[in-house]
Amino acid sequence: MSELSWDLRIARANELSQKNSAVSEMLGFYQRLARFQKNVYQAVASAADHDVSILLRHFPAFLELIQEAGSPSLKESAKALEQASAEECLELLTAFWQHEGELHQLPAEYGFFAHALLQPYAEYLAERTNSSTEASPPLCPFCGSKPQLAVLRPEGDGGRRFLLCSLCGTEWLFRRLLCPNCAEENKERLPVFTAAEFDYVRVDACDTCHTYIKSIDLTKNGKAIPVVDELATLSLNLWAQENNYQKLQPNLFGV
Repeated sequence: MSELSWDLRIARANELSQKNSAVSEMLGFYQRLARFQKNVYQAVASAADHDVSILLRHFPAFLELIQEAGSPSLKESAKALEQASAEECLELLTAFWQHEGELHQLPAEYGFFAHALLQPYAEYLAERTNSSTEASPPLCPFCGSKPQLAVLRPEGDGGRRFLLCSLCGTEWLFRRLLCPNCAEENKERLPVFTAAEFDYVRVDACDTCHTYIKSIDLTKNGKAIPVVDELATLSLNLWAQENNYQKLQPNLFGV
C-alpha cells in the first residue's frame, strides 16, 4: 500500500504545482525528494535487518540529490555532511529517531536530512505495527513524534478527526474540540480559520497556548493528499504567523 502512497504524493504534488505558481518550485523539489524516499522505502522493505543503520547506505545519494536540487542553505549543510563519518551520520539518525536532537546539540539544519531519510524507514515500520488508540494522545502512539497536521475523514453525516504523525505517517483518532498542544477544550478558545481559495484546508488555532495545526478536510475534497496539500497551502501558515500563532510542528521543510 505504501508504495502506491508515494506515487499518489508525487502525482498530487505535480498537479498542485501546475495550479499554484507560488509553491511550484517547492513542490517540484518535493517530487524529487518523494521519489528518493520511495526508493529508500523499497530498500527497507527488502532488507533482512531493520536497524536504523541500514539508512547509512543512502546518505551519499541523498546528499547528491540535495546538491543538485536543494536550497542554498541545504546545499551548504549537505556539503558539511559529506565530510562526516559513518559514525557521525548514524549518531544524527539515531538522535532524531529517539528525539534526542537537542540533547546531542545537533545543528538544527541537519534535522531535515535525518527527517527525510527516516520518514520512509519509520513509515515501513509503523505500517507493520498496530498503534490504534481511542485515548486522543498528543504524540504519535507508534514513534512518539508530534503531529504535523490533522485530517478530517468522512463518517456518517460528518467527519472524524485524526492526527497525522510528522515522522512515521501514523494516523490516530483525536477529539474534535481539543488542542493537541495544551489540551484546551473550551470551544471559545479554539477558533477555526479558513481561506476561500483553500476551503478544504483550515487553521485550527488555540488562544490559550497560541499554537495552531492545519487540518485537511477530506469530506470537502476527497482528492487531497494531506502531506502534500499541507505543503501547497503555505499562505495559511503566513497568515497564522502574522496573527501570532505558532505551528505545533513544522513540516519537513521547516514551515
